[in-house]
Amino acid sequence: MADDPKQAGSDPQGAAAGGDGPAPSMRIVAQYLKDLSFENPNAPESLKAGAPSPNVDISVNVNAKTLSDTDFEVELHLETKAANDDKIAFAAEIIYAGLFHIENVPKEALHPVVLIECPRVLFPFARQILAHATQQGGFPPLMLDPIDFAGMYQQRLAQQQPGGEPPLAT
Repeated sequence: MADDPKQAGSDPQGAAAGGDGPAPSMRIVAQYLKDLSFENPNAPESLKAGAPSPNVDISVNVNAKTLSDTDFEVELHLETKAANDDKIAFAAEIIYAGLFHIENVPKEALHPVVLIECPRVLFPFARQILAHATQQGGFPPLMLDPIDFAGMYQQRLAQQQPGGEPPLAT
């Protein structure tokens, strides 16, 4: 009797999903750099020793596109601009994307998974690319702080019309 997995309590799908079917899963099929732009318009003046540290503005956006019932492309947009007064030290823009295969997630939970969990997976890679780009541009590497994608999602919901979640692009 101990050899019967159902009696031994080792049914991996039933246990993970409370016995209601297969467990939810999210798999990264691919991740890739869609766009990278780095501008250093005032070099070499912007790189002189002793120059004050520029003020850095950072903009973050997440977009998702439904490719099939289980496949989604998620894009993480990072845009930075560093300036001293009116002189731009550098400007960088990155669009880093991933193709995600998501199964067995309840319909009401799918939207937050796509717009919170997927960009959370992509962020460390985009952050590293931005750090390398700024360093190769002659500046100290720009290391972004962690991003609260759940907070961004809540703000996005608050900005939408009453009555639902913002649609995923198709």
